[in-house]
Amino acid sequence: MKTWPKRILVIVVILLVVGLIAWPKIRQQQEAQPRQQAATQNAANRPIPVEVAVVQPQEFTNTLRVTGSVMANEMLELKSEVPGILESINFKEGQDVRKGQLLFTIRNNDLQAQLQKARARQKLVQDMENRQRQLLEREAVSQEEYDQAVNDLQSAEADIQLLQAQIAKTRVIAPFSGTIGLRFVSEGSYVAPGTSIASMYDLEPAKIDFSVPGKYSSAIKAGAKIRFTTDGAPEEYTGDIYAIEPQIDPATRTLKIRATSPNQNHSLLPGQFARVSLTLQEMDEALLVPTQAVVPELNGHKVFVVRQGKVAEQKVEIGQRTDVQVQIVSGLQAGDSVLTTGILQVRGGSPVQITGVHSPRGESAQIQ
Repeated sequence: MKTWPKRILVIVVILLVVGLIAWPKIRQQQEAQPRQQAATQNAANRPIPVEVAVVQPQEFTNTLRVTGSVMANEMLELKSEVPGILESINFKEGQDVRKGQLLFTIRNNDLQAQLQKARARQKLVQDMENRQRQLLEREAVSQEEYDQAVNDLQSAEADIQLLQAQIAKTRVIAPFSGTIGLRFVSEGSYVAPGTSIASMYDLEPAKIDFSVPGKYSSAIKAGAKIRFTTDGAPEEYTGDIYAIEPQIDPATRTLKIRATSPNQNHSLLPGQFARVSLTLQEMDEALLVPTQAVVPELNGHKVFVVRQGKVAEQKVEIGQRTDVQVQIVSGLQAGDSVLTTGILQVRGGSPVQITGVHSPRGESAQIQ
């Protein structure tokens, strides 16, 4: 029974020793906590350096930039429709030709002989038809016999027309005025139907084919102006949209467009790569902010506005946008200052210090 008081005494001594050791640390922490809270409070109240853009009405042009290809106004491959020997080539490579000009001929001696034979036969059946008609009038032959003579005459005339059409195909004329490209065969060569002789191009005006995202279909009309450049040419060309595909490509969701551009000096060549600029919309007084000022949200967009030295979140509705600017349809007024830097560091009510102001055209002025 005497051991219990000793144990209690030992426990009390141990607790006193632990208390003496721990007390200075506890006191130190208690003294440091107000200082930490004060430091945290000071940090929270310290203004965050930011740059802003002042919203001002200004002219705005929404320009769409896409790629396309230069095409000839008209282009075709000159081919033979009938087999035979290429008898004559009446053009030089690279030569300009006129519409209706004879380009090449295919030897047609055999067809001419067949035509003479067909005409001789046609004369015979014509005489036969005349005799049968006279006999029919005297009721010396039946109506059936006369009808057979008429049928023979019509068949002979059809043979002549067929041979004349084949002979006409041996003389190939230019369907439009243009420039002949490189030829692929020589005089005296045998050509089969469909053999390519050369290519022909009408280069004035040039056509420019390009596609735009389908969402812009309502903003593009025939007659609209385009600007474009090509590889290897320093100048900028202009053109006019004259045709729009009446459907959006279901595979690419794009709309095909065709424009024309003057090309009197033939500086634009089919197949060239074109960088096309198309103005979609022009506004005299649009409220614009830098792209980085707009923060996307799940159900819209917002910006941070500086009011009386503090940040306020402001919901906005956006309209057109470019690579560097976004049109604000509603939510801001002229003169508002929106954050362009420090956006990730602030929240509603944060104090800020403006260190730079962006002009409406994106230039920045530093505040000392």
